[in-house]
Amino acid sequence: MGFALNLDLQLTSSAFANDGAIPSKHTGEGEDVSPALSWSGAPAGTKSFAVICHDPDAPLISANGTFGFVHWVHYNIPADVTALPEGCKQHADGPTNFGKPGYGGPMPPEGHGQHKYYFWVLALDCEPNLDEGLDMWQLLAKVEPHTLAMNRLVGTYQRG
Repeated sequence: MGFALNLDLQLTSSAFANDGAIPSKHTGEGEDVSPALSWSGAPAGTKSFAVICHDPDAPLISANGTFGFVHWVHYNIPADVTALPEGCKQHADGPTNFGKPGYGGPMPPEGHGQHKYYFWVLALDCEPNLDEGLDMWQLLAKVEPHTLAMNRLVGTYQRG
């Protein structure tokens, strides 16, 4: 257990391919709705999932010493769910670096070039009953000992 890539667990999106451009619809310059995501290959014993979107290219260092920009913290997803629809509002959302819960799409600073956005899915051996309002770092601290598998889908975006 713990944080290590597991290639059996696959995360995909109908909106963009791995290492592909995220459509503007899913960014701060568009409708700012989360992309549809789906996953397969979760290991036996999975009781819930969590999904995170993080931009490590963002020039932000938080007071606690963490880096990058958190765009989505979505968790308490039951084990029988293997996809999130576009604009998903179900389950629990933690706060992002936008200062509110829910998805906030890519919006790198003007002239900052292309950023990579890491969408992560974590398969967990704990029930989907984590406290509401966990930020990404709090969530990761709670689920690290319960993580059976994780994998990522990377999208790119550059402001027009």
